[in-house]
Amino acid sequence: MVAESNADARLLTKVAGIYRWLDAQIRQNPDLTGVCDACGRCCDFDVFDHRLFVTTPELLYLAANLNAENIEPMPTARCPYNISGKCSIYEYRFAGCRIFCCKSVPDFQSALSESAVKKFKTLCTRLEIPYRYTDLATALNDFAAG
Repeated sequence: MVAESNADARLLTKVAGIYRWLDAQIRQNPDLTGVCDACGRCCDFDVFDHRLFVTTPELLYLAANLNAENIEPMPTARCPYNISGKCSIYEYRFAGCRIFCCKSVPDFQSALSESAVKKFKTLCTRLEIPYRYTDLATALNDFAAG
């Protein structure tokens, strides 16, 4: 149990570090990232015509910070954490949510996404966690179903 709790603590610390790194990359490149109007339209994936993918460490990080029983399923194409146009889990939002801005330079977003995915894959390898990269709806629905 102690080893598992140490791995859990390391996972949470490492994911938080990756998110801090992403946030710093975004702050340091305002000409490439665009300015988010916080309109929430991008959280309706069908309307905005895009998909959000998440990794195993990100989902575990969210579950640890919200408590696993509070993970919401995603029965529609709209993120269940978008409440009245605002992100209710902003502090714990996924890498894709941090990176994507409808006014951003797509090549910058792609490069940053690839770097983040590489960091999450490496984290899974180091902590011996199965790596999974799946769309948000599948990830949330599978997690909520147990």
